[in-house]
Amino acid sequence: MNRRDFLVAAGSAAAAACTAAPARAVRSGARIERVEVFPLRYPMRGYFKFFADSQGAGTRAAVVVKLCADDGSFGYGQSVPIARWSDETLETATVALRRYFGPALIGCDAEDLAAAHAAMDQAIAPGFSTGMPITRAGVDLAMHDLIGRRRGQSLAALWGRAPGEALALSWTVNVTRLDEVEKVMAEGAALGYRHFNLKVGPDPVFDEALAKAVRALAPTAFLWADANGGYTLEAARLAVRRLADAGVDVLEAPLRPNRISGYRELKALRALPILMDEGVISPVELREFHALGMLDGVAMKPSRCGGLASCRAQIEFCEQEGLLWLGSGLTDPDLSLAATLQLYAAYGLKRPAALNGPQFLAADILREPLRVSGGMALPPDAPGLGVDVDEGKLRGLVAAGLGS
Repeated sequence: MNRRDFLVAAGSAAAAACTAAPARAVRSGARIERVEVFPLRYPMRGYFKFFADSQGAGTRAAVVVKLCADDGSFGYGQSVPIARWSDETLETATVALRRYFGPALIGCDAEDLAAAHAAMDQAIAPGFSTGMPITRAGVDLAMHDLIGRRRGQSLAALWGRAPGEALALSWTVNVTRLDEVEKVMAEGAALGYRHFNLKVGPDPVFDEALAKAVRALAPTAFLWADANGGYTLEAARLAVRRLADAGVDVLEAPLRPNRISGYRELKALRALPILMDEGVISPVELREFHALGMLDGVAMKPSRCGGLASCRAQIEFCEQEGLLWLGSGLTDPDLSLAATLQLYAAYGLKRPAALNGPQFLAADILREPLRVSGGMALPPDAPGLGVDVDEGKLRGLVAAGLGS
């Protein structure tokens, strides 16, 4: 079977899957006829452990997805894999979008988000949780953009919510030596940032000294420590108390997410609010982990959990159960960041968001860049994701490759 026959056959099967999907909310009269996939790498500045290479700052991989309907309407989304953070990479995301998710969407109603997700479930089956959630998030964002553009509504308007206000951001302090702290914080302070998040683990002694140094320089800041699952349980027992004494406000992901008894123990200590991140993909895990007494809240990331639909459900669960939810991200570039800002603003995020794309990324693919100034980010309010892609910039980054 050649490529054209494969796509036609896959599209026919996908159309049948979409038609059979339960509880179809809408029938727009238009159907998805083409899915375009653009793998690229954004240049970066500064040191961040998940991206740094032997030459310096490294690059940030992303895959842009464009959904095109048969009436000429379209929507853009973005998947943001990180090989050092998850098990999804630029290469696996690109293949999954081109060979599995993309063909599965052909023939789906252009405004039926639920049917699109059902089709993707059939294309790549869920394992422990949602199949390839970071990759899938790009399609979810593109569907939201397509629906919003067709209806002339922002994301907040689609959800029946107010657009919300500008969001305070926190500056990431990721250092390997204590003598680097003052310089990194000064860079953020010069741009108007007043809140900070720290990358910690695996050494609780170093992390205590780091937190004390940051707190001394920012006595009124919201101080958020994120270990990315980097502590052993023994080290986490020490860290949670030491970080609390040093003035940290919350501790995110002290252990890997499958350390269930360890999370229960740390939460029971009540030294600091314990947040989960990695491992909370769908609302199912959040409900189960909450029932097991593993967490005080969640660091939300639409880009991690399969997109906006899943993340909205998790925020609403947190609000219902009195859990803390904080706004975070995966060093999101422009499209993913635009969607995330709209979501957090629409749901009234109360604490500074750890969205460090503006801190580390040195390029964009937008006609008009997102507005970030004075440590604040203004969510876009135009239809869909609220931003317009400059296809010249997009294709320029694709062509550049940047070591891919």
